[in-house]
This record gives sequence, C-alpha cells and structure tokens, in this order.
Amino acid sequence: MSGARFKHILALILLSLSVAAAAGAAPVKILALGTSLTQGLGLPPGTELTALLQARLRASGIDATVINAGVSGDTSAGGLSRLDWSLADHPDVAMVELGSNDALLGLNPAQTEKNLSAILARLKAAHIPVLLLGMRAPRNLGPEYAAQFDPIYPKLARQYGDDLYPFVLDGVALNAKLNQADGIHPNPTGEKIVADRIYPYVLKLVAETGKH
Repeated sequence: MSGARFKHILALILLSLSVAAAAGAAPVKILALGTSLTQGLGLPPGTELTALLQARLRASGIDATVINAGVSGDTSAGGLSRLDWSLADHPDVAMVELGSNDALLGLNPAQTEKNLSAILARLKAAHIPVLLLGMRAPRNLGPEYAAQFDPIYPKLARQYGDDLYPFVLDGVALNAKLNQADGIHPNPTGEKIVADRIYPYVLKLVAETGKH
C-alpha cells in the first residue's frame, strides 16, 4: 500500500471515529496486557506506551481509556494466569504484548505459543477484538531458536483472525540513542516512536468495536 493511500485510509478512520464520538458514543476501554514494555519500566509517568496512545486517541476526539496491564518480568504463562482478572474491567478491545521475557529466559517456544494461543482463544470467546504485538527472539540464542520463536505471532494472528503489529520494538531495537542503559527498554524518545507506529493499528482496533 502506498504512503498516500495509507494516509487517506487513516484520515477516513479518524473522521469516522471523531464523528461517532461527537454523537455521544460510549467510551471505549482498551486492555493492554503485557510485560515491562507495556508497563513502561524506567519511564517517567505519562511517557509510557499506554499513556501516549490514550493521549493520542483523546486528542483525536476519541473517548478512550487504555488500561495498563503490563507487569515487569511477566511471561506468557503469567499473562495467561492473570487474564481473567484483567478482563474484570470489561474491555472492548485488547492489545497483547507477551513473549519477550519467554525469549530472554530461553523458554520453549512451543510453550509460549500454547500460552498465547490460550489467551487469544479466551479473548475471541469473549468477542474482544485483539491487536497482537509481535516479538522477535534475541539473536544470541541462535538461528534455530529464532526460527521456532519468530513465526509464533503471524501464525496465531492468522489462526484467530486478529490484527498483528509484527514487531513491537520496530525502529527502536538495538539503537542506543532510543533505549535506556539496559539496551532493552525504550527511553522516552524511543517510546514515542513505538507509540507513533502502533497508533494506526490501535485506531483500526477501536473502529472494530462499532462504538466510535
């Protein structure tokens, strides 16, 4: 898709969402289930991904609340174990960002896939549209591990019919100027890039609710 075509579609989505919001549509709740990348580890308050996305949505006239359900160090198993608790907020849509810590720990990719599949199946049963945020395995784990881990996200997105953002750290990973001292977590500048790139996908997700 050309850049001009993409911008045109994005403008139409924004227009339709803003018109619906002005008509008094109910607020939309977005569950962000994830790890420290969602939580905003090491970032000043208000500069984490969920806060940036919420501010962008509201600035566009969309009454939205992004629920930060990110837990530092959480694995896909941890995300699955707290899913029902997270759903107590009755979200309209969900962003799922899990698996990065599985890879950092070198856990079996088959188990990561099983956990993520269970999460997506639960959300699908609850009729909650999902944006799956993909992750890539650290390359120091070797090509065999990456070959098992990396395809998990596109495979599951196809299986459950969910939207996919292929790599949550796209444009930021391995760039020292855009990351904190640990080389893993984005700094405020890097986080803004992450939010800017994910934002069009979140707009599409919100549009799927029919509430805006």
